[in-house]
Amino acid sequence: MRPVKFDPETLLSPHLRAMQGYTPIVPFSVLAQRLGRPEERIVKLDANENLYGPPPAARAALAGALPINIYPDPDQTAFRTAVGRYLGLPPVHIIGGAGADELIDLVVRAFVAPGDAVLDLPPTFGMYRWQADVAGARYVPVPRRADFSINVDAVEHVARSTPNAKLLFIANPNNPDGSLIADADLERLLALPLMVVLDEAYIDFSDHPGHAHWVRHHDNLIVLRTFSKLAGLAGLRVGYGVFPEKLAPHLWKIKQPYTPNVAGEAAAIAALSDPAYLREIVARIVAERERLRALLAQLPGFHIFPSQANFVLCRIAESVHVDAGDPSWSAARRLKVALEQHGVLVRYFDKEGLRDCIRISIGLPEHTDALMQALEAILQ
Repeated sequence: MRPVKFDPETLLSPHLRAMQGYTPIVPFSVLAQRLGRPEERIVKLDANENLYGPPPAARAALAGALPINIYPDPDQTAFRTAVGRYLGLPPVHIIGGAGADELIDLVVRAFVAPGDAVLDLPPTFGMYRWQADVAGARYVPVPRRADFSINVDAVEHVARSTPNAKLLFIANPNNPDGSLIADADLERLLALPLMVVLDEAYIDFSDHPGHAHWVRHHDNLIVLRTFSKLAGLAGLRVGYGVFPEKLAPHLWKIKQPYTPNVAGEAAAIAALSDPAYLREIVARIVAERERLRALLAQLPGFHIFPSQANFVLCRIAESVHVDAGDPSWSAARRLKVALEQHGVLVRYFDKEGLRDCIRISIGLPEHTDALMQALEAILQ
């Protein structure tokens, strides 16, 4: 019998065929091959990674005898106890995952059915829209103002007038500009009839303690955190969420049972055992952020936004002359290409509100020096 011929693509969900994929950052090995440079001659300031790396305690834990032939504890007992001790919260509020990305996916799957609405505040982290698209949700953007502040009045209006609005995502500090939401504004948004998901991936680099404790007093607040930035564990994919106690059991029903993996759990627990080291590295990154902001502010045509994260956003005026890339591109995009030719990688977003900007992650002092030397050569 001859097989029936058909196009298997027709079996895919219609919304999947139409959606855009998420654009991740590629690793050193791929970059080195693409740029024709050895890895040690690349200054990677495009992904907000912690270039100091993990604490010595985490490295030691990874070098130890890990039971990698045995599945991880599905209840995450040791991990949740360590995170709870670090936050001063009962472990019942905490669920770990393979990075905060898995927890974003978990929340969307828990609350959103096809056709429900997900509210977002762009320009911001692209994962929120991507997850909404994966779920077949209606993506409802409420754009930020030109200075990236949140238009709370507009959010309130959209939330109350949008049928089946389920989730509101807020990055705090916001990625890509590093701004914080005011506590009073967050209180107003928590009065809305939907779940507020506060993504605090970068909160450790701010002068705010964060809102993990607010979850105990707000039944519609979820706070997400990650070990990628604070502890330099981006390659291990370890994050956690702080959930209202009554909601956590429902999230456990649909969570993949064996994440984080044993290596990620061991490294994260060890990192939390050395808070003094974490504070020292955060202080270094914050100091370098302010040094970089001061240096960039001296360049004509560069507008540097305030930041409470481990990156800075620069708006590049069209008067800045950059002899690279397509002349029809914005000066910011051409500057990104020119820096890449010097082995310095920064992030450019071809998105509304960001096409005249570049985002620069904070690295070590020598990385800042290399960036400024490259800019001096390009801008001459």
